[in-house]
Amino acid sequence: MITTLATEVANTTAAAGASAGALVGGLIGYLILAFALVGVFKKADEPVWQAFVPIWNYIVLIKISGKPIWWIVLFLIPIVNIVIMVLVFHGLSTSFGHGAGFTVGLVFLSIIFLYILGYDSKPYQGAAAGDRVAGYAIA
Repeated sequence: MITTLATEVANTTAAAGASAGALVGGLIGYLILAFALVGVFKKADEPVWQAFVPIWNYIVLIKISGKPIWWIVLFLIPIVNIVIMVLVFHGLSTSFGHGAGFTVGLVFLSIIFLYILGYDSKPYQGAAAGDRVAGYAIA
């Protein structure tokens, strides 16, 4: 009976410690991402406090990349959200004067490439820097 009680107490304590560790780890990970976005938002002349607000920071990222704001709804659809994030990353990299190779870096090593994007010497050129031609025919 005492060993059963001791086992239950040990399991409860371990579960509480694991959940506290997950909470702290998640918070640290979120702050690392937010500080990467701070540099990007500074370059794009956006208020840096927006980098720390969940969901809103993605809306600002969509705005900086020159995509329509309603795309935030597409982030709620599974599989589609992956495609939309790649398109937003491509718009983001072209807005800062980088190419498709940098987009691949943003997709696979997001945090590292967001820090590079935010703290390198290339200026923000605006969302129109990588815009496509409106329409299919070029006159």
